[in-house]
Amino acid sequence: MKEAKYWRDIGTLEAYYEANMDLIAVTPIFNLYDARWPIRTYQRQYPPAKFVFAQEGRRMGIAVDSIVAMGSIISGGRVTNCVVSPDVRVNSYTEIENSILFSHVNIGRYSRIRRAIIDRHIHMPEHTEIGFDPEEDRKKYHVTETGIVVVVPEQRMFEEPE
Repeated sequence: MKEAKYWRDIGTLEAYYEANMDLIAVTPIFNLYDARWPIRTYQRQYPPAKFVFAQEGRRMGIAVDSIVAMGSIISGGRVTNCVVSPDVRVNSYTEIENSILFSHVNIGRYSRIRRAIIDRHIHMPEHTEIGFDPEEDRKKYHVTETGIVVVVPEQRMFEEPE
């Protein structure tokens, strides 16, 4: 059997985003589940991911076509085509699409987020909307040429790259 090789330069935000989106493909080229190529790294111990509330049509904790890491709680929200890092909380009535959430992120209720990269330790308040109004997004966050919204802590938002 011929093995697929995978290499990607992730030197830009767009390339980093696309590499993460590759991971959630139905049959990814870079397959994290390939037992012949184990991942050997330290992983902090968290409880398993948890999906709560099953009120059809009202609030339902669900993730579809996504990777959800341990310690994360999808509490009455919906996650679609996302990479969710450890210890993330997605609260009720929230919808997140095509996004990357780093560790220790908390997304408030009634939020809508799409095509975003959200940095570690970010708490998004209730009713946050990202990825729907490019002009508003540019006022608060960094937006790439292809429209990916990058959310970083305020103190890092205005730092010049080295």
